[in-house]
Amino acid sequence: MALVKEFEHLKISLDMIKLATNSFGSDHFIGVGGFGKVYKGEIPERDGRPITVAIKQLDRNTDKVDMSFSDEADEKILVYKYELNGSLEKYLNSNTLTCVQRLKICVGAARGLEYLLNPLETQQRVLHRDVKSANVLLDQFWEAKVSDFGLSRLGPTNQEFLFLVSNVVGTPGTVILFMRKQES
Repeated sequence: MALVKEFEHLKISLDMIKLATNSFGSDHFIGVGGFGKVYKGEIPERDGRPITVAIKQLDRNTDKVDMSFSDEADEKILVYKYELNGSLEKYLNSNTLTCVQRLKICVGAARGLEYLLNPLETQQRVLHRDVKSANVLLDQFWEAKVSDFGLSRLGPTNQEFLFLVSNVVGTPGTVILFMRKQES
């Protein structure tokens, strides 16, 4: 898969991913997500300090994933910073979060999506295509982080209107059409 040059610096080698997960060993397995298994591991940041990550090894037979973080040796892998509080999905039907926390999470997720649609320093916008509570991760401070870009598409920012028409992808019930007029 040809990565956009702007994102090439984010690519992680398959060898590093295998090292972080003990070759996708059961001792690092933490769950199953859409299209694959998820593992926990540590990789070095640019400054050499370790960072805990969640690594989704996508099913080899899936043809629905358009973007990946590593795509060596027929592996398609997404890597995320591991967020201590997991996904928003597990808190929606509980009393764990106050109304103020829920509002803060909603605003944070909306800001993340706004950032993806209106990049400041790039000529590409990211169309997520699978926005749902399971794809909003919560850090140790309950800050929202939009995640799981496996179904995302890149679109240009130099058009007044953007329409994305494609085959239906993502989770049933979460189909969203983005149309936004560029501000002058």
